[in-house]
Amino acid sequence: MQRIINKYTFLILLLVLASCGEKESTSLDSQTSDTHRNDDRIFVSTAQFENSKMTLGKLTQQPFPITVKTTGMIDVPPENRAVVNATMGGYIKSTPLLIGDKVRKGQVLVSIENPDFVKIQQEYLEVKEQLTYLRVEYERHQTMMDENITSQKSFLKAESSYKTINARYTGLRKQLQMLNISPSNVEAGTIVSVVNIYAPISGSITKVNVTRGTYVSPATAILEIIDNDHLHLELSVFEKDILKLQKGQKINFKIPESSNETFLADVHLIGTTIEDNRTIKVHGHINNEKEIHFLTGMFVEAGIVIDSASAKALPETAVANMDNENYVLILDETTNAGYYFTQVEVEIGQQLNQYIEIVTDSKFNDEITFLIKGAFNLVGESGGHEH
Repeated sequence: MQRIINKYTFLILLLVLASCGEKESTSLDSQTSDTHRNDDRIFVSTAQFENSKMTLGKLTQQPFPITVKTTGMIDVPPENRAVVNATMGGYIKSTPLLIGDKVRKGQVLVSIENPDFVKIQQEYLEVKEQLTYLRVEYERHQTMMDENITSQKSFLKAESSYKTINARYTGLRKQLQMLNISPSNVEAGTIVSVVNIYAPISGSITKVNVTRGTYVSPATAILEIIDNDHLHLELSVFEKDILKLQKGQKINFKIPESSNETFLADVHLIGTTIEDNRTIKVHGHINNEKEIHFLTGMFVEAGIVIDSASAKALPETAVANMDNENYVLILDETTNAGYYFTQVEVEIGQQLNQYIEIVTDSKFNDEITFLIKGAFNLVGESGGHEH
């Protein structure tokens, strides 16, 4: 009987010990799982680090310019821009060009028709015939005056008539030339009702304001031509910064709507009049403008360099942007299996020569190591996952 009791007691002890072991194991597993879940670091295996050619590095001192911030646009000089008008009103007969078409100086742009063109040519021919007669009369009276055969009154009348008709003839001839009608062709009997308007400069069509059949007056802007051979920056600088500017200073500028690339220019002219909005115009010449496809009217953000200063920076490959916030990855631990990184938000400053100024560098000491190549693909990942 005692042996049976001992057996049952032994079995009960085994069951209790087994139950405690399972609870302890479960508790340890749970703690391990919780620790794993709560690790927000980013893990990179040694193999991935090497295969992706990732690189570690530290903050370095880099020279950054001290600039006057401004905005403006890409523009052309006034002589490189032309608005085409009609000398006299009329109806558009043909307009074969479209926006973007390139034209050369002297090329036909549009044709205009107006019956008044015919009247001017008829009047020109009539005046020319009168001029021929009155010239002969004037010369005859002059000869007679020299020989005292005619009175001075008759001579002055002939002279006045001749000079009056000569002035009309000269004015009509000039008017025909302004209409691009050849006086010689009119004198030969060729009278036209349609005239052509020619390109005053070479360039590209940027505006077309008419269609076939449209009536245009001399005040109507028919189309616009811009010659992009010489582009420049037209910047507006606030009054408080005017005394910091000098001719020849460097300009760093971007086209934010088109590219993140930084372009270079130089201050060429500084305006002498303050605008109503308390700004002054600054004219900048663009470096290597022929190599870059800028367009007139592009909005620019620029910084005019007035000095330089040293600041702590990281290579641009060390900073990743996510949801308009900037982050870096700091090395937290190195193991045989790989690397653990902590993701930290930073405020950045200027960007120059493939380096980015780290404005929040005060919380980083010189011993901190960053992932300076490969951070872009890792930012946003967390939880200790192995890659």
